[in-house]
Amino acid sequence: MPTFTMRRMARVIAPATLLLLNACATGPGPLYYWGEYQPQVYGHLTGEKGPDEQIASLEAGIEEAKAIGKPVAPGYLAHLGILYAEKQDGEKMLEYLDAEKKLYPESSAYIDFLMKSKAKPSN
Repeated sequence: MPTFTMRRMARVIAPATLLLLNACATGPGPLYYWGEYQPQVYGHLTGEKGPDEQIASLEAGIEEAKAIGKPVAPGYLAHLGILYAEKQDGEKMLEYLDAEKKLYPESSAYIDFLMKSKAKPSN
């Protein structure tokens, strides 16, 4: 009788182990498209990359994100808006900040702050 129980347990445990290992092998993919966002932000903060280079890279990333059907990462569009603010292009700045706000409504307070601070003339 004990042998029968051991065989029965082995029949259940072996497939369960395989299912568990298979579930661990494949995880969900990233939720957002990050592309070159993080290297561009790093380049911005260190001054290694100019606004034109960053804008070109990030706008190309938007097209790649659309092609794969994923939203760009939180902050992506806001960073583009800040870059356009540095270039004194207020229209594009507002376009990207509004897009960030629509895509991530939880960022509204920060985006409103950016809009107010970037809209003020610098002294």
